Order: sequence, then structure tokens, then C-alpha cells
Amino acid sequence: MELRHLQHFVAVAEDQHFTRAAERLLVSQSGLSASIRALERELRAPLFVRTTRRVTLTEAGRALLGEAERILAQVRSAHEAVAAVQGVLRGTLALGTEQCIAGVHVAGLLAAFRRRHPDVEIRLRQAGSGALAEEVAAGRLDLAFAYRTQDDTDQLRSVALTGEPMTVLCHPTHRLASAGAAVVPADLGGEVFVDFHPDWGPRRTTDSVFAAAGVRRTVALEVNDVHTLLDLVDENLGIAVVPRHFRDKRPALTALALKETDDDVYETVALLPPETATSPAARALITLLETGGTLLETGGTLLETAGPATPPEDIRPS
Repeated sequence: MELRHLQHFVAVAEDQHFTRAAERLLVSQSGLSASIRALERELRAPLFVRTTRRVTLTEAGRALLGEAERILAQVRSAHEAVAAVQGVLRGTLALGTEQCIAGVHVAGLLAAFRRRHPDVEIRLRQAGSGALAEEVAAGRLDLAFAYRTQDDTDQLRSVALTGEPMTVLCHPTHRLASAGAAVVPADLGGEVFVDFHPDWGPRRTTDSVFAAAGVRRTVALEVNDVHTLLDLVDENLGIAVVPRHFRDKRPALTALALKETDDDVYETVALLPPETATSPAARALITLLETGGTLLETGGTLLETAGPATPPEDIRPS
């Protein structure tokens, strides 16, 4: 089995199409097909179900995909480790993040990283925390900034960023706003909720809080971006339970404390593979974050919440 066979297999699995995969790999379609057939002969199992429009993975193909991705990630890490020893950080930094994650200003951090390591190609993917955890564990991402969805495992570890309470957002004319008092989950049982898809960290946190309180709720309006959620609440179409820092994104909305929950119930982390499998680029990014201070995005500004008294010039808050 050759590495190029695995690279070709992963590309076809991602594109679900031989022609598109061949174009991306800059190889001929006949050569790509021959490479996949050679891999299938060696494994003595078909890896794809082929149709005229696309290809899909067989059960054997699905079993191979995760292992192939991990092997290729380890090979990339090996190349990058050698380059790092030679004094030059090269390769690719594949980063994942949820929208508006607390504990780090992703854009500012990546800008500082690029200035320090211009030979590293940065790739960014935005998704829910559950999907991001799976992609880091599978080796498709070097690290991700996400909500803590699970305890550390053999394939995934976490570095804490920050914790914060959940807050209720509603329209200023809503009955909750008129009361102007902190609320508990039981006060919200009959409300119409605006919330994110179940894979998102804030949604997982809110579901957990209400389940622990024994309160049923119905999410009538489900979205996949922060600003649409705020727009719907702003039109008085429902209320939202979100991490506290979201309140600064729409000051016109009324924010109410949600009691009977932990102060740091919403915990965000950096998700990484095991130490031995962490790429040099990912280590450099985490080092930059730790030495420069943990940066929070609040109201469009960068706030230093940890680290040295004076962060490096290139990520110092303005």
C-alpha cells in the first residue's frame, strides 16, 4: 500500500466523483481509477459503489476512510516536524471554529500567526462543535475552537479557554423584559424559542440546562448563524438562551440573567489531537494564544483576559 493510494482514495471519498478528484489532484482520471483498483485488490474489498453520476463509500470504504485520514495527517505532521527542526515552519494549518466563539478572537489570532509564520497555509472551517470534534479526532483538522462536548479521549484532548453563564435575550416589549428580573428555566416553559442547530455548542448547553431542570421547550425557529438568531429575536418572534457575550452584539435587546445554572456552564476549549499527533503549526498557534493572552471578542474589541501584562505588539488590543 502506497501513500498516494490513500491520498487518491481520500480525495475520491471527499468529492464523491472521480473526475473532480482527478482534477484536484492534477492526475489523469484513468490513473486515479487504476490507483483505486490497486488499493481494492490489496484490501480484497470494493471501496466505492460507482454510478454514472457519483460514487459512494461501501462499508469497507467507510472503515478505511478514518484510518486513511489519520495516516495522512501523521505523514503531514512528520514533514512539518522536520521543517520545524530546520528552523522554518511550513505546511498547512487546518483550523475549525464555531461562530462567535468565546475566549479567543479568531481573526486577530490568525492574522498574528500569519505575520509570524508566512510560509504556513491557513485553512479555516466553520461548523458546530460536534462536527469539529469529530474532524480533529479523525485528523482532518489540526485543532478547533469549540464548546466542550466530551471528556478527553485517546484521540482528542482539550485546552480550556473560558467559561461563562447563559443569558436570555428577548425583545424590549416582551413580557419578560417588562418584569426586568432574572429568570429560571421554569419561567420559560411556554415560550417560543429561537435557537441553533443541535450540533452547536450554545444549543447543546441550553438543551442540557433545561433537561436538568425538567423543563420541556420547543425550538420553533432553528438557525445556523448568530445574526439571523438576533434578527428573529429583534422582530419579537421568539426568545433565545445564549452565552452571555452575545448580548453585546445587539444592545437593543433585553438581556436577563438565567438563574439555577452554573456561572461557567458554557465552556469553550481548543480541541487538539494527542500531544504526539499535534502538528507544529497547531503547537505554534496555541503557544501564540497562551503567550499573547487569551483574547475575547466583546462588542467588536479585543480584551486581554489572561497571560502577560503586556501582550506582543501584533496582537495587542487596540
